[in-house]
Amino acid sequence: FFSEGIKKKSGKIVSSSVVKDELKDLIESENKEKPYNDEQLRIKLDKKGYIIARRTVAKYRELLKIPISRLRKK
Repeated sequence: FFSEGIKKKSGKIVSSSVVKDELKDLIESENKEKPYNDEQLRIKLDKKGYIIARRTVAKYRELLKIPISRLRKK
């Protein structure tokens, strides 16, 4: 049973679409020679206050049709 939101450290629940936008922004701004893996993305989101699992990051990345870090490398 999946919820439609992610809890922030402040206790506030935010929409999964907000988290997906944050994830997309992180990936767009990454160093293309050394892209972030899912765990590094989870840590970056954690620093922004989102309580999220690595598996959820991977799921959202796949829903956004963004390839794994190895395939994003240029």
